[in-house]
Amino acid sequence: MKAIQILFAFFLVVPFIEIYVLLQVGGLIGAFPTIFMVVFTAVLGAWLLRKQGFETWRRLQTNLQQGQIPAYEMIEGPIILIGGALLLTPGFFTDFLGFACLIPSLRRRIARYLIEHHLLVVQGANAFRKTSSYSDNVIEAEFEKKDD
Repeated sequence: MKAIQILFAFFLVVPFIEIYVLLQVGGLIGAFPTIFMVVFTAVLGAWLLRKQGFETWRRLQTNLQQGQIPAYEMIEGPIILIGGALLLTPGFFTDFLGFACLIPSLRRRIARYLIEHHLLVVQGANAFRKTSSYSDNVIEAEFEKKDD
């Protein structure tokens, strides 16, 4: 399935899941405790987002100062951002996904998977090559502009 179709399905299905879970939780514990839990997870998520974002930024700067490529940190940054956006979205399902993005070991595994399977293929000791299909569609040529 293409990425656009996956995003479309995500934005179509998630609101229904959120409404269903909110109604179920609200029916069990009441409206005000449910609202409090949604607000509390948003505040907690904002705090975790700030803390984990600064930690990732510190590791990125440390790697750059040591002359290392901060590949994991460059992938973890957007994962943290997505997790924070999901936590600020009201609902328990998106909060679950957002907290999953902010768990350092899980986030590191996601980053490792993305790097190894979707971004780079290692060839030799230090050589990297992009695994996109752009190189298959490139036709090298030269041109010369002539003024008439």
